[in-house]
Amino acid sequence: MPDARPAPPAPGPTEKALYLAVLRAGGQVSVREATEQDAAATARLLALGLLVQHDESEQLTAVNPRTVSSRLSRELREAGTRMFAAAEHVPTELDVLADAFDSAVRPQDHGRQITHVLDVDRIRHRLLQIEADFREEVLAAQPGHRPVVYLEKSARAEKALAAGARMDILYQPTVKSDPAVIDYAVRATGWGMRLRSLDEDFTRMLIFDRRTVIISASADNRTAAFIEDRAVVDHLVGLFHRDWDRAERVPWHDLAGTTVPPPTEQIGRLLATGLTQRAVASRLGVSERTVAEHIARLRERYDAETLFQLGWLMRDGDR
Repeated sequence: MPDARPAPPAPGPTEKALYLAVLRAGGQVSVREATEQDAAATARLLALGLLVQHDESEQLTAVNPRTVSSRLSRELREAGTRMFAAAEHVPTELDVLADAFDSAVRPQDHGRQITHVLDVDRIRHRLLQIEADFREEVLAAQPGHRPVVYLEKSARAEKALAAGARMDILYQPTVKSDPAVIDYAVRATGWGMRLRSLDEDFTRMLIFDRRTVIISASADNRTAAFIEDRAVVDHLVGLFHRDWDRAERVPWHDLAGTTVPPPTEQIGRLLATGLTQRAVASRLGVSERTVAEHIARLRERYDAETLFQLGWLMRDGDR
């Protein structure tokens, strides 16, 4: 590959200040004086050619910047030409590696377009590959609780949105009381991401560029199905948009700084809507045992003998 290293850039403020000091000294200064003033700036001025050291002399002489400007401009133009030529060569030189990558990550049987991945680390590895490759659109249905660790990994999303990509994310209403999600949503909507809330049960699903869909293939989310069948992908995209159109537009900025209800109150509100104990656990991303402990506290508070009675009493209390 041709040498594409750029020519040195123009002098910065420190170099300019030192150069002007040399001019004020009559255009000539000793090497010792200049290096004592700023050794790094002296070295840069010598590299740029704005100062020259005569053979067998300890004196530095200032050079006409117009002369240096012409040379630097020529070098930059030449470097630009080399970089353009290098850019033209990159796709060709990486074709062999790209073919090898496709062979390694794609199923050899081209008729098989749904792949089940059983290991969490392999799922994460495959997902990172797909995330690095998408260019245009991400559609994501993310039910339940959103761990902070996932919300913090936002650099890729911000960069993709800045490059013109589109991201639509579907949450459940419980996240509207989570400060971490609210903070993320406020930042993400500023980048151009759209986040809505749907008060229904839906399946976790990620869709990249309408070419690949990832869904959970087990109750514990430790198995995933990677789907590339065109007809199935189009069907799942249609399901996502059906849910998206029914979802609520959330005023995330208005929610920022609001008080988060305690877990017991959140569980109580969900029970009052008629959800089962299992459904409440799924919505909040907690275990059924945790939900059961909070329900026990609520039954004692409302003096309810059964879960049905508790839901009825809490509903009356909300009226």
